[in-house]
Amino acid sequence: MAERNSSSFGLVSQRSLFCLFIITSTLFILSWFFVLRSTGRPHFLDHTSLPNPKLFSIIESGKFKPQNQNDAQIPVTNPSIHSNDKEGSLQESISLICNPNKAPLKIFMYDLPSEFHFELLDWKSEGKSVWPDLKTKLPDYPGGLNLQHSIEYWLTLDLLSSEFSDSSTYRSALRVHNSSEADLIFVPFFSSLSYNRYSKVNPHQKKSKNKELQEKLVRFLTAQVEWQRNGGRDHIIVAHHPNSLLDARVKLWPAIFVLSDFGRYPPNIANVEKDVIAPYKHVIKTFSDDASDFESRLILLYFQGAIYRKDGGFIRQELYYLLKDEKDVHFSFGSVQGDGINKATQGMHSSKFCLNIAGDTPSSNRLFDAIASHCVPVIISDEIELPYEDVLDYSQFCIFIRTSDALKEKFLINLIRSIKRDEWTKMWMKLQEVENFFEFQYPSRENDAVSMIWQALGRKVSAVRLKSNRANRFSHFDLRRERGLRMNMPRNFW
Repeated sequence: MAERNSSSFGLVSQRSLFCLFIITSTLFILSWFFVLRSTGRPHFLDHTSLPNPKLFSIIESGKFKPQNQNDAQIPVTNPSIHSNDKEGSLQESISLICNPNKAPLKIFMYDLPSEFHFELLDWKSEGKSVWPDLKTKLPDYPGGLNLQHSIEYWLTLDLLSSEFSDSSTYRSALRVHNSSEADLIFVPFFSSLSYNRYSKVNPHQKKSKNKELQEKLVRFLTAQVEWQRNGGRDHIIVAHHPNSLLDARVKLWPAIFVLSDFGRYPPNIANVEKDVIAPYKHVIKTFSDDASDFESRLILLYFQGAIYRKDGGFIRQELYYLLKDEKDVHFSFGSVQGDGINKATQGMHSSKFCLNIAGDTPSSNRLFDAIASHCVPVIISDEIELPYEDVLDYSQFCIFIRTSDALKEKFLINLIRSIKRDEWTKMWMKLQEVENFFEFQYPSRENDAVSMIWQALGRKVSAVRLKSNRANRFSHFDLRRERGLRMNMPRNFW
């Protein structure tokens, strides 16, 4: 009897262990199933808010390769990689990279008093409007070197004209009147013109008009709900002249600055991640219907401008002594005074290569004069930042030389002489393809300088939103604490 009970107990124990093993194995398999499922593609994303799915790609051998073979015809390669591309395909590639959805940037622009913008052009307001009637007469911008820093003028004109009813006109940016609908907020202060015209203190003044306007601007902006919403991160302020906005920049630095370079800015105030580099407006005439070639451009290397400069511009003087006796090299002092612009136009149009050397700041208008002349730029400026360089490969139509190398005897001239007809012709052709990207005009056209600047600003929007959203993580609860509000919890909650 004892043996029978013992065997029965053993059988029950074996069945229990078997059942326990089955249950444990099932739970183990299910747990792994849920773990693997949780690491799969999320299904809670709103895919309508994501970029065009045709542009999702992987980088392979330095080029973009579409993941979907059916989309292989979409040109998402770097537009300046292939020197044989035609101008039309280059324009289309730039458009696709800069603005794949072709949607205009929504910009809210403050109705600042006219003393901040068109009144600086001697325009007088008629009635209550602070803006000129562009359909009647366009306020003129002063010429000469003033014109090279006129970027805020062209952007403001473009926003004002975006409200016209002509729907056939191309738009990179569209003015909206509700700031909550805007991607970015534009501040229409003609800061470069304010510096050029009103930075001197008159005998009857305690401070210059330029400084007074900056102080007024800071008070106005910091009092606005739009600025306070995220500390001004989504505001656009143009300060293209290196000395413009000199007093206000340290107070308005969270905004996106549109600059010519970072030469006179500390990196915590302005940098390439936060801000946008815009081209100068070229001063010399565009070389239309250029039928020149390697042989017909008789000057090998051209420079005309100020030779003795301060700061980083010492290299101009050193290069002058290295190159002044070289044949077919034009290196001389020049200015815009008198017939200077016409002489520079003739010189650049007759030259194969044009020197762009660092002066008081890393950049100068000479680079964009060279591009408009189809004269291959030779850039000697170690700290230079270039417009739209995230979508444009300047090495396809410019020659970059380190300052330390340029100062070596015969290095520069030997390098330039080693570039023969075929290589120069490729760069010359590329210059004609890209020149439109640096052309300011009204009304703006697709992929001109105004359009490209708006697109560059548009590429900052996601970073602005990221910073704003991260900064707002605790804002609601911080606001409750500041107001002395407490959450109602049971007394025995703890």
